[in-house]
Amino acid sequence: MKVLMINGSPRAKGNTYTALHEMEKVFEAEGVETEIVHVGNRPIRGCIACNSCESKGQCVFDDAVNQAAPKFEECDGLVIASPVYYASANATLIAFLDRLFYSTPFDKSMKVGASVVAARRGGLSATFDELNKYFTISGMPVASSQYWNSIHGRVPGEAEQDAEGLQTMRTLARNMTFLMKSIALGKEKYGLPEKEPSEHTNFIR
Repeated sequence: MKVLMINGSPRAKGNTYTALHEMEKVFEAEGVETEIVHVGNRPIRGCIACNSCESKGQCVFDDAVNQAAPKFEECDGLVIASPVYYASANATLIAFLDRLFYSTPFDKSMKVGASVVAARRGGLSATFDELNKYFTISGMPVASSQYWNSIHGRVPGEAEQDAEGLQTMRTLARNMTFLMKSIALGKEKYGLPEKEPSEHTNFIR
């Protein structure tokens, strides 16, 4: 089992990392391999809708997105984590995710997804919902915890005082591990669900 963890915070070791690291400790104990990729401080531009990825099989901008793509393809689970800015995720992370999900041609069905958010006070649930949409448009089951996957803290290190938030992260990692292992067994016995040919409806005609 492999889990790819995306740190969307500009701070490599801030409160977002604290949440991911708490999950990482559980994954390690459960025998799940993890890798944290820090993208929040990278110069990542947004998609320009050139559709070059349809022919190239990767994004035309050869940066952190293309570097992460094969890791995404290989993993059984994906955790995306962000601090909250104006009740939204870090814009750098959103640019990264837009391009990563759009430009990668492989089937993402049944990879387990989990989003994690960190904030001083508010905007957590809005950001949590925003990040989960990448999973639900891609056929990826979403792992849940005992509460919305959030942790509180302003300056780096404060999240370590959020006992409930840390417990939420540990529970999330355990639930995610169970879900990944269950899906692996289900694939072995039953295979993946049948897929119909995609229907695309344009609402102006």
